[in-house]
Amino acid sequence: MRAVAILGPNASEKSLQSFQRNSNATWHIGLPARPNDCDAILIFGGDGTVHRHLSELVRLQLPVLVVPCGSGNDFARALGVRGTRDALEAWKNFTSNGSNTRTIDLGVITDLSEPSREHYFCCVGGVGLDAEVARRADQLPRWLLAHGGYALSLLPTMFQFAPVSMKVSHDGNLAQAKPTILAAFANAPTYGGGMKIAPRAQLDDGQLDLCVISNINPLKLLCLFPTIYFGKHLRRPEVEYLQTDRLRIETEQPIDVYADGEYVCKTPVDVSVAPKALRVITP
Repeated sequence: MRAVAILGPNASEKSLQSFQRNSNATWHIGLPARPNDCDAILIFGGDGTVHRHLSELVRLQLPVLVVPCGSGNDFARALGVRGTRDALEAWKNFTSNGSNTRTIDLGVITDLSEPSREHYFCCVGGVGLDAEVARRADQLPRWLLAHGGYALSLLPTMFQFAPVSMKVSHDGNLAQAKPTILAAFANAPTYGGGMKIAPRAQLDDGQLDLCVISNINPLKLLCLFPTIYFGKHLRRPEVEYLQTDRLRIETEQPIDVYADGEYVCKTPVDVSVAPKALRVITP
């Protein structure tokens, strides 16, 4: 067994030790050049670390195990890996029989100003309030970001954010521009460290879950956001929720698009699904 490790900002070679003790694998640090250079890739990090390597992971088509040690671990959580213990159990099973793998979808963002480039994402992307919150959270110290940084950035942003005139088209239907707080498109149920923005999302259903929150006043917005942690916001009349395999987001002026907590590009964008794009190791 030949294993490759990718170390995120919160990881070091010490993070490998328990995995090295539980297998006879030979280990290397960094992505392999070719698929036949190794048998599995372990990513020690959070959603951002996974996101930054998705294009290469798709190209290599090797089994990937995510060991959650980032500031946001929503992708690992969606895979059933809630901590190092789960990851170790998954690794033991994989090295003994290799049967605990599955193939999942990824989302794809296409910048319409540069359509030749595709940006993969694993969890959730968004435009509007959540993109601004992600931008502010990225500026926090790493230790604070890992301990509720998204939630801490949300409250002040909520009262300062102005709704954006936005067209969100899907399933071939052209939308009318309307004031919008946020549009989130999801491959996995949660983002921001556990906020269930898309509670019905599945990693392998060939669909994106789209959540659009229309213009509401700051007080109602303050009451709405706690319900997202429990997925109860879908009951609110200001929330539109549906599934689609393709959508387009347009705004009067280009604004930031974030995915997996990382800046991707600016609007306008097309968003689609890459079915069965990534092999993952699960508990």
